[in-house]
Amino acid sequence: MTTPTPRYPALPTVRPLLDPAPEYAEWREGEPIRRVTVWGENSPWLITRHEDARAVLADPRLSADATLPGFPGLRPQAQAHAPGKFSMMDPPDHTRVRRMLIPDFTFRRIERLRPAIQRICENLLDAMTADGATEADLVEAYALPLPTLVICELLGVPYEDHDFFLRQSRTMTSLVGDPDEAMAARKALHGYLGELVAARIREPADDLISRLARDRVATGEATAAEAVGMASLLLVGGHETTANMFPLAVVALLRHPEQLAALRTDASLWPGVVEELLRYLSVAHSGMRRIATEDVEVGGVRIRAGEGVVVALQAANRDPDVYTAPDTLDIRRDASGHVAFGHGPHQCIGQSLARAELHLGLSTLVHRLPTLRLTVPLDDLPVSTSAVHGVPTLPVTW
Repeated sequence: MTTPTPRYPALPTVRPLLDPAPEYAEWREGEPIRRVTVWGENSPWLITRHEDARAVLADPRLSADATLPGFPGLRPQAQAHAPGKFSMMDPPDHTRVRRMLIPDFTFRRIERLRPAIQRICENLLDAMTADGATEADLVEAYALPLPTLVICELLGVPYEDHDFFLRQSRTMTSLVGDPDEAMAARKALHGYLGELVAARIREPADDLISRLARDRVATGEATAAEAVGMASLLLVGGHETTANMFPLAVVALLRHPEQLAALRTDASLWPGVVEELLRYLSVAHSGMRRIATEDVEVGGVRIRAGEGVVVALQAANRDPDVYTAPDTLDIRRDASGHVAFGHGPHQCIGQSLARAELHLGLSTLVHRLPTLRLTVPLDDLPVSTSAVHGVPTLPVTW
């Protein structure tokens, strides 16, 4: 066994803003599957190569069940069974629960949402530039409310309650917060959503929570607790990743003005640049976590039953064996095959929605505000302490 390395992931305050910590490239080159420490004596295997990452995430012998002893979760407390939280389930439960949500996240369904997302983008920018304003915090004015408004509309969660659930979400996903506070936040959010599910059973509307309540809970296909777990996962995941990635994507494009100019003149480049930004930024820096239910060999390393595994998505997506000059942003690159959304049966169910939000949000912003620029040096930007990498503020002018 190799000597355990410092805690994974490295604390966000010491990371480069747009790049993974340099250790990941060193490990990928020298010891691509190695031990790391996540907390206490829990030292799972860290996966840093793209090929190995896809193999791990597709292997049914590597479980996502966080209730299993030794699971390398974010915190040392044993996880209680969370009904409906399908990201931490294995088949057949994972398949059963995920299948209930697929109709709301198909590519065709998300394409029908694009006009509504575009209207939200325009309305937010109208408000941001009202009365001749020429500066703003882009996170507060645009990057955070955009995915929050979209997921609220999709789920049927009142947007006026967003301050409440954003606070709970930040507490739940903090890498440095009190574990007891995280559990309290989870309980508070589930209590709120439980009341909302009960209300939708009585009076359904045209939203996802109503469809869960009417078509799944009321028919006995799912329990109310499962509906709450599904809604919680979608609510937190539906804004957290996009809201954190968006300002980093803006910074990345501003640092490459020649590529940004090309995007302003050739709209056909936007779908490709979204994929490249997903690969380049890979904001889920806390990794995807698994535990072996039997002995598995990955990349020539034997992982024993009961040992944890963490897939470093940010390292896998910068693998030079897959992407030429991987540390360079290239909007014309074919970035397909990246693992920013994971891989295999647990690949993010909301990926089409995230792509639409990033495409419409970024393209609308750069066309509406062609002189957009930062008002502070890049190194002065604070870094979030969330499991999802980002910045809590982004002062800009135009």
